[in-house]
Amino acid sequence: MRYLFIAIPFFVGVNLNAQVTKQPVLVTDMLKIKTISAVTLTEDGSSAAFVVTSIEPESDSAKWEYKYTNQLWVISIQPGATPRQLTFSKEGARQPAWSPDGKQLAFVRTVDGRPQIFVLSFTGGEPMQLTRFKYGAAAPRWSPDGKRIAFAAAVRPKDLMTDSLLNPGKKVPSWPMEKPGYAKNEQMNPSSAKPNPDGTMNEVRAYLDMNATDRKATVLNKLNFQSETDISAEMNFNQFFVVNVQPNAAPVPVTRGFYRFNNLEFTPDGKQFIMTADIDSTEHPDRSQESEIFMSNTDGSNLKMLLGKKGMAYNNALLSNDGKWIAFQYSKTNYVSVPMLALMPVSGSEKDIINIPFDRNIGNAVWSKDDQSIYFTAQSNGGTPVYRLDIKTKQIRQLTDFNSGILSFDFANDKFVYVKTEVANPNELYIADANMTNAKRLTDFNENWVRKKQISMPEKKTFTNSIGQTVEYWVMKPIGFQAGKKYPMLLEIHGGPSAMWGPGELSMWHEYQYFCSKGYGVVYCNPRGSGGYGEKFLRGNIKDWGAGPSSDVLTALDNAVAEGWADTSKLLVTGGSYAGYLVAWIIGHDKRFKAACSQRGVYDLSTFFGEGNAWRLVPNYFGGYPWEPEAKAVLQRESPLTYVQNITTPYIIFHGDNDRRTGFVEGEMLYRSLKVLGRPVEYVRHPNATHEITRSGNNRQRIDQMLRTWEFFERWIHSPY
Repeated sequence: MRYLFIAIPFFVGVNLNAQVTKQPVLVTDMLKIKTISAVTLTEDGSSAAFVVTSIEPESDSAKWEYKYTNQLWVISIQPGATPRQLTFSKEGARQPAWSPDGKQLAFVRTVDGRPQIFVLSFTGGEPMQLTRFKYGAAAPRWSPDGKRIAFAAAVRPKDLMTDSLLNPGKKVPSWPMEKPGYAKNEQMNPSSAKPNPDGTMNEVRAYLDMNATDRKATVLNKLNFQSETDISAEMNFNQFFVVNVQPNAAPVPVTRGFYRFNNLEFTPDGKQFIMTADIDSTEHPDRSQESEIFMSNTDGSNLKMLLGKKGMAYNNALLSNDGKWIAFQYSKTNYVSVPMLALMPVSGSEKDIINIPFDRNIGNAVWSKDDQSIYFTAQSNGGTPVYRLDIKTKQIRQLTDFNSGILSFDFANDKFVYVKTEVANPNELYIADANMTNAKRLTDFNENWVRKKQISMPEKKTFTNSIGQTVEYWVMKPIGFQAGKKYPMLLEIHGGPSAMWGPGELSMWHEYQYFCSKGYGVVYCNPRGSGGYGEKFLRGNIKDWGAGPSSDVLTALDNAVAEGWADTSKLLVTGGSYAGYLVAWIIGHDKRFKAACSQRGVYDLSTFFGEGNAWRLVPNYFGGYPWEPEAKAVLQRESPLTYVQNITTPYIIFHGDNDRRTGFVEGEMLYRSLKVLGRPVEYVRHPNATHEITRSGNNRQRIDQMLRTWEFFERWIHSPY
């Protein structure tokens, strides 16, 4: 099972004659988009399994409510084959994994609130629930002989304290729990005292612990106390287990202790595991940013570190098929960088590392069966192409172009089966040969409805910015474009700040097409600080989140306006997350826009340090913390709230009630400031919404946010004021 992006050519411009009888993209068309993920091939390449995510009505009685469903599908890789749905349960299915002989398929389904592993035999019968594990079970990996499955489970500290298999001797963590006033984690030792608010100190402490357990109080001692949706004192540790593939088999732990393990994989002989972890006995896991690569026996014994070093993170370890080489990535901790791709003999050490120069952040690497090549993807220049590394020459060849994206793929028996997103179709499954040629579409999950729609195709352009970097941008004409007419122009800005937009990005497909269908032109670009252009470009916004990136996106807008068809009295701007920040910065320094929209943004960087779970962006990008004089001055200079008195542009601000990535107080601060100043501002909060509202949030709220943005823009571009 792999996950990637690819790129394939598209035609520039809008073919009006071919679109005369087609319909515009509607806001509710977002509900029609089906997405494919988790593509996995049998070892002989004869069949592919994958997950299809659909949006369906919540119930017959809830007219406007919609839910996401995930179901498994399979397709035989032969001429004329059509995909077949495997699962239909309301609980859905995800994370498919083929057995080595291709006769069984493991997958994950939620049972009683916990993920569990099921096994479906292709000889017939219903899926067998393999695990009923108290900690849950996910990420199944088959042993090479097909007799065992390794899986992951998240275990809480209090469960680790009492689990004699995971924690022999029932020890407390060797690293400090950081509860002030206690030495050597003594507060974790079990107490027999009964809760009594009027009792002894031990009884009072038992009473306080009871209140915390009953959620009458949340006591925070950890550094990372925000999840995506709430504050929490809970921690969990990803542990690995192995279970025999037979009914009622008991899982056996592979890893142990108060550490987080990731990316477990069997060695080709089935006798060992390779995995990544951070095993530091001196630092709390929230503070330690390092990760190391380990090997162990399949019972967890003889755990040996292959690579690890203070201040470094080693990740994404992948063994060659002969078990002799390891491919991986590494980078410095607490530093904005592009990780290095590298190779090392399994029997070697750090001195034997072979670096592979490639100035892009790669993903989803896979060895060819003969171990002569490694295939991978990397976001680059608006798409995510597939690349091939020749092991002998250490040369990398780009196999596809930049104009579409591969979202998931697998490779076996010289066949690529992959998910492609492109402007002409947001998501379908394809097959190609080992050179990524002779591609053929295998599914029509979106094809049948998209071909009836009017689609605006982006035109790619470039310019050189103020620090000598080449910036790419794309311009989309409104549907029904007529030469000589003037149209509103919408500047779309991406978040991150290290995200990358382009024709190979799925998340914005519907929004761009929707605004083009409403008669707007759309322009978007990848300003300095974006991913997909190498480390120097990525670091182009260090200590400069505002002026530099603003200059880039506004230059893209200026160049689009210079084409002569944009109505300069109807310029609009929108963006979310970091882009919400940049919108606020821009309208605090520029008066050209008729209206503006910020979604889930950051507006005061010092506040963001405290209320956002992405708080490490502050020291990593601005060189320090809010109380340090030099950093404090930079944070104030770079915060849009510093310039709020200059904002006069009509402005709509969105935030989700449960957004803990940027923190919802950010939106409240900006809104109240503008309201006190008497500026034209509207603030919209979506109940229970997280930072992911526009991508995977409640579908009624997704529609609401897009319509409110359009309605607000229309309110002002037709206003005489």
